[in-house]
Amino acid sequence: MGILGDIFHKIFPGHHPANTQAPAGGTAAPAPSAPQAAPAPAPQAQAPAGGAAAAPAAQQVDVEQVLTNMQAQSGQQLNWRTSIVDLLKLLNLDSSLQARKDLAAELHYSGDTNDSASMNIWLHKQVMTKLAQNGGKVPADLQD
Repeated sequence: MGILGDIFHKIFPGHHPANTQAPAGGTAAPAPSAPQAAPAPAPQAQAPAGGAAAAPAAQQVDVEQVLTNMQAQSGQQLNWRTSIVDLLKLLNLDSSLQARKDLAAELHYSGDTNDSASMNIWLHKQVMTKLAQNGGKVPADLQD
């Protein structure tokens, strides 16, 4: 899965479905235990209109809390809420322009990758949206 997979592995626990299948919208088969899961104990978890791509609410990860905790432990002043560079740095991933261009290609960015400011803004929103689509609890203002 590439860089997005690396991001998922840093944020989601190892057993989380986002780490074992393609991101929402991908073509991976559901996890083997998913068909037997009983939906009754999750009163607020209604099936999304799009289908079974979203992770069950019981496996939802509070992305904001995870990243806030990581930042507190790192001791660095990183603006991960708006900067893809700082988000990648916080996750100890390559934040170079080439790495961001690779992530843009992975996420099918159709803009000019030489306009790094526009690409970076788009990348940050896309990464947050992908985290949300794959079982992350991400504040709406970080997605769009």
